[in-house]
Amino acid sequence: MANYRADRVKQEVQREVNDILSKRIKDPRIENVTITDVEVTGDLQNATIYYSTLDDLASERKKVQDGLEKATGLIRKELGARLTLYRTPELAFKRDESVDYGSRIDELIKQVQQEDLE
Repeated sequence: MANYRADRVKQEVQREVNDILSKRIKDPRIENVTITDVEVTGDLQNATIYYSTLDDLASERKKVQDGLEKATGLIRKELGARLTLYRTPELAFKRDESVDYGSRIDELIKQVQQEDLE
């Protein structure tokens, strides 16, 4: 049976975290962060938030991860105020690798097309 409540909470968390990151958090390390997906456990106690950035450098990615980990408490507090849940889920941030994978596939397609033209 589908867990409709978890899906609704997932959508709300994604929308609210995007809003919090853009309006409340002033940390320059996380300026260009986009929330791509959220996974919520069935009991709504934990949420894994997947994000993407435009940075290709590993050092920049590390700074973004550190900035998000530092802001986790504030983000969770804001979520608690905005959502009507009995308990605000614990948050964990993970980088979304699918964006990098898609970019790599796009590069390979362009490379193949370039070779066909030659």
